[in-house]
Amino acid sequence: MTTATDPLSPAATPLPRPPAVLRRMLSLHDFEDAARRRLPRPIFGYIAGAAEDNASLRDNREVFGEYAFTTRVLRDVSQRSQAVELFGERYSSPFGIAPMGINALSTYRGDLVLARAAQRAGIVSVMSGTSLIPMEDVARASPGTWFQAYLPGDQARVDALIDRVERAGFRTLVVTVDIPISANRENNIRTGFSTPLRPGLRLAWDGLVRPRWVAGTFLRTLLHHGMPHFENSFATRGAPIVSSSVLRDFSARDHLSWNHLEAIRRRWKGPLVVKGLLSVDDALQARNLGADGVVLSNHGGRQLDGVVSAMRVLEAVVAAVGPAFPVLIDGGFRRGSDVLKAIALGARMVLVGRPFNYAAAVAGEAGVQHAIGLLRDEVDRNLAMLGATACTDLGPGHIVRRHG
Repeated sequence: MTTATDPLSPAATPLPRPPAVLRRMLSLHDFEDAARRRLPRPIFGYIAGAAEDNASLRDNREVFGEYAFTTRVLRDVSQRSQAVELFGERYSSPFGIAPMGINALSTYRGDLVLARAAQRAGIVSVMSGTSLIPMEDVARASPGTWFQAYLPGDQARVDALIDRVERAGFRTLVVTVDIPISANRENNIRTGFSTPLRPGLRLAWDGLVRPRWVAGTFLRTLLHHGMPHFENSFATRGAPIVSSSVLRDFSARDHLSWNHLEAIRRRWKGPLVVKGLLSVDDALQARNLGADGVVLSNHGGRQLDGVVSAMRVLEAVVAAVGPAFPVLIDGGFRRGSDVLKAIALGARMVLVGRPFNYAAAVAGEAGVQHAIGLLRDEVDRNLAMLGATACTDLGPGHIVRRHG
């Protein structure tokens, strides 16, 4: 473990005074509008958008309105802790940072920003396989970060990638399995984002009217690190973000099967988490093949539009796999009340994505720290008002379903 005296430790490098803009950020929702003003339209559109009609994206938020709390009163809640244990580690809160691709386009060295902020706060951070900073840099700077992989198209490259993740020093591997083919991202096209990224007049104009992003993120990255590449899709460096080979690199996944996951389980010795499941049958299959946990997820509504929100299948999956098997969840979480609804229904941890990306775009590491603090404080207040002193005090008895 990295100690506070280690020069690579985030705790060894004090954060500068938070920028004044954070005084206006009172909830995670506030970061979205602020990020919209700071990011070029194509970059913001890539983060905010989803697939086709955004039906699943909307359902990820609307589902929380279908659950209400019942409270317990006159309980001594003066000694509260929201800490949780997972895979032999203790984390300070029941939420973490979900994996998000190319967030180094949102803020300078974005993957490091997210990982350092999470380590300072003692929460989980998951690095995306479609990131633009080498995994070794993140693992060295923020030990304890998890790595999320998209599987290459053949077993030899899968094995080589897994070996690289192990050599880098990651302990927990998250394998995302819900992308057999590329989704229909009409929203990306409408906002001017493409894969590969094609610099054009729209991006140039957006840059001109957002000089802070151009100077602080884009030009700073080019000056110090050159053209961004997809660094972690394979055992070797991937294509630059402007290369026509990017699409080829992310294709050829439609033949992947549970046999590939079984091979990964034999090769990977640490905790193995399977992400992107939405059915009881798949959760049971992952558990039976030796996974240590699953993440219920519809990929933020970015894959199959119209697919169910993970919250709608959470209780059934938890009942099927049993309380000893960790079930994590993501998709639409914005409030401490959202987090605690999932915890009460059996989730071990919640992963939050877009809001932390927005926070990084607004104020870098200080922005992410501020966002973590806002969500942590909401969880703490809500625990007290529910009459609970710990996440383990919560259960289905704290939840009432609204009908009609």
